[in-house]
Amino acid sequence: MLALVEITIWHWIGFIACVLIFLALDLGVFHRQAHVVKFREALIWTAICCAAAMLFALGLKYQRGPKEALEFLTGYLIELSLSMDNVFVIALIFGYFRIPSQHQHRVLFWGILGALIMRGVMIGAGVALITLMHWLLWVFGAFLIFSGLNMLLTDSQMDPEKARVVRLARRLYPVSPNLDGHKFMTVWQGKRALTPLALVLLLVETTDLIFAVDSIPAIFAVTTKPFIVFTSNVFAILGLRSLYFVLAGALGYFRYLKAGLSIVLVSIGVKMLLDPLDGRTPRWFQVEIPISVSLLVIAAIILIAIVMSVFAARREKRRGKKPDKKGKPDE
Repeated sequence: MLALVEITIWHWIGFIACVLIFLALDLGVFHRQAHVVKFREALIWTAICCAAAMLFALGLKYQRGPKEALEFLTGYLIELSLSMDNVFVIALIFGYFRIPSQHQHRVLFWGILGALIMRGVMIGAGVALITLMHWLLWVFGAFLIFSGLNMLLTDSQMDPEKARVVRLARRLYPVSPNLDGHKFMTVWQGKRALTPLALVLLLVETTDLIFAVDSIPAIFAVTTKPFIVFTSNVFAILGLRSLYFVLAGALGYFRYLKAGLSIVLVSIGVKMLLDPLDGRTPRWFQVEIPISVSLLVIAAIILIAIVMSVFAARREKRRGKKPDKKGKPDE
């Protein structure tokens, strides 16, 4: 049996350096010129991101053992599936501000870069708090159950113009009514001003922060190892941009996905209450749930939600109805 490789500061530095190199190549080489990201290109990048995550999991298996590889895959699936709900909101924001397709990639790039920094801070704080107060895992579990039920039972629609971050930005800084190419700043009425693209970026960052409040506690149901939590989050976020362009044209056909994601949150919350992974809870109080079971349950819920959505869309298409952007047929 091979000895496990200990995670050191050099593993963190190496991983972050690889991510920064990838992001630099993405913006500086592959997407240097603004262009419309078509379905085929987005599908290829999505496949590349997924393949990179699988290769990383394979490396973990040989370096850290199959358990941590399975924890990474489960965390990656949790983060990626919860990110799908983020895609719906981003599409709404782009549509509201009428952002041309060729400029959307730039917004998502800087939005993802900001999300990586924010999530890194939140993960570090979360792990530190759990180490000091292990009972927070139960609080997180209860919070996820509440969030899942709230997502399932409410149908709140976001109004981008009324968002607090947009109103604050307009109060503190002039905002140009028109875009200026892919620029976030421009000159308007003789003054430096934000463009609508900058408002969209602020909204995307704020949206990710809100979704992170759900997704980061969710992964603590699988593991509290900082390196696994961080890397699974990073791979999911890196795939979010290409996933958006894959799903953007078919969002109306995923009507049951939100319900599926809410069930995922509730199931993860229940797992955290029954099996908090803190190592301090008496064994008689715990119900041990294997990571492999969690992975299969989450994958099954998402797959069932997608399949039901596709069948519902096809049934309505045969009836001559076309799903709208909210996933409901036009009357």
